[in-house]
Amino acid sequence: MIRIYEFIAGGFIWGFTMHVLTVCGMGFGTSLMLLMTVQEIGKKHGITVEGEAADLGTYKGKPCDIIMASTEIARQIQSDKPVIGINSLLDKAGIERSILPYLK
Repeated sequence: MIRIYEFIAGGFIWGFTMHVLTVCGMGFGTSLMLLMTVQEIGKKHGITVEGEAADLGTYKGKPCDIIMASTEIARQIQSDKPVIGINSLLDKAGIERSILPYLK
């Protein structure tokens, strides 16, 4: 997590930017939808979420704070970063419960 300053109403405040890598089989369908959901959740909680969607063949070596993917894809990911498996992309509340501990 990176600390940044934001200028709001005449003063600087601490803010946080988190870099999330979302992974799927092709790198632009499921992972992009998941990234947009995570960014929406971050905004709801006052955290800037930057990220990138990638496929299984290109995710390694990309800088990130956490990696998110469907449960099936997450089992195939090897990383020293936390890997979060998501059961359903349509379950925004479940995604929020999964990622919230990492956003705080």
